[in-house]
Amino acid sequence: MHKYLRAIGFGEIKNRKQLQLLITECIRSAKEREYIALPEQGDFIFVECCREFCDGMGIVVRGEFDENNNYIYDYYFPYLRGNYISSEEDVSIERHAEKESYAGICDDLRVGVSLIFYFQNVVSYLKYKEKKKLPIRGTTLSLSALSCQGMVIMPIIKNEKEKKKVRQVSKNRNHLIAAARRGDEEAIENLTLEDMDTYTAISKKIQKEDVFSIVDTYFMPYGVECDQYSVLGEIMECRKLQNPLTEEEVYHMTINCNELIFDLCINSEDLLGEPEAGRRFKGVVWMQGYINFPEE
Repeated sequence: MHKYLRAIGFGEIKNRKQLQLLITECIRSAKEREYIALPEQGDFIFVECCREFCDGMGIVVRGEFDENNNYIYDYYFPYLRGNYISSEEDVSIERHAEKESYAGICDDLRVGVSLIFYFQNVVSYLKYKEKKKLPIRGTTLSLSALSCQGMVIMPIIKNEKEKKKVRQVSKNRNHLIAAARRGDEEAIENLTLEDMDTYTAISKKIQKEDVFSIVDTYFMPYGVECDQYSVLGEIMECRKLQNPLTEEEVYHMTINCNELIFDLCINSEDLLGEPEAGRRFKGVVWMQGYINFPEE
């Protein structure tokens, strides 16, 4: 059973029989089907069936047609399609070792780490690869995330002047990081001194204040799987949706984390607190990404 099925409203799937019925339903009534022949695998045709259950949220089933036109199911995963352009940085794609699935890597300065995500629109990528049109310039990235544990915490109150100052500091830091990556020694030295000053300031404040009154937002790798992260970000929008098949309720939120905007879905049973715009979401997420190719 996929751990993040419950994030899109399938928390009651408990055994293999229930799962098989769900997968069969997804294949039979798929909203989208995409195909591509993979010459390196002989006469097999790679097939992707996408069954949407509610507003960009659903299950993808991937498999193959063999030479006798028989469908061979390979694997599935729950997905959430992002509605926002999260990044315009270049993205690298790498295939997973065990199956025809892919991971994307994006070096966005706002995050501070190489952002690794589960790649959604594989067939589009394989078509460009087959036509030998890679690499492609001018792509954008829409991120989304599924979560099985999270909580809502109150925001840090700031006036407009303080918000403007925070944005300016973040912008200046990004410029320094970009310069440091190019080998600018002065930028590297300034970043080192800035980190030392930040550490000193936090060490003093933490003795009297709660950590979440000091740390406004963060984005950190979590556990051993490279596409899972621990995040803290501001809730920009929030809606409660109902899975029409199971009638389970889920929250669909838009999160601003380190100025990186992405959509997030979590089962209402797994969220502690009442989400509203302006409050903050803290939790562990499985990051997914959809590359918007220029011709799509």
